[in-house]
Amino acid sequence: METKEELKKLILDAWKDGYVVFASIEGLHRQKLEEFTKQPLDGMLYDINRDTGTISTFLDDPKWINDFALTKLLEYYYNKCKEYEKSKTK
Repeated sequence: METKEELKKLILDAWKDGYVVFASIEGLHRQKLEEFTKQPLDGMLYDINRDTGTISTFLDDPKWINDFALTKLLEYYYNKCKEYEKSKTK
């Protein structure tokens, strides 16, 4: 198992190379950001454990409030981007 510093370096180095690192029950995953973002927003939020269902299981942790706010912001901007893309194809 990596130390906190090793983990931080792994994540930041991956980011510099265009990858996003996220944790799941199976361990750490590394995926090109461009590929990761090709899936629907619900899939991305699920992969990073920030979907509404997962967040609502952590109501005892005050951090859930910011996780929920972030999720809603991402949904808003995701939908705005989709609307913009749609308007450009007309």
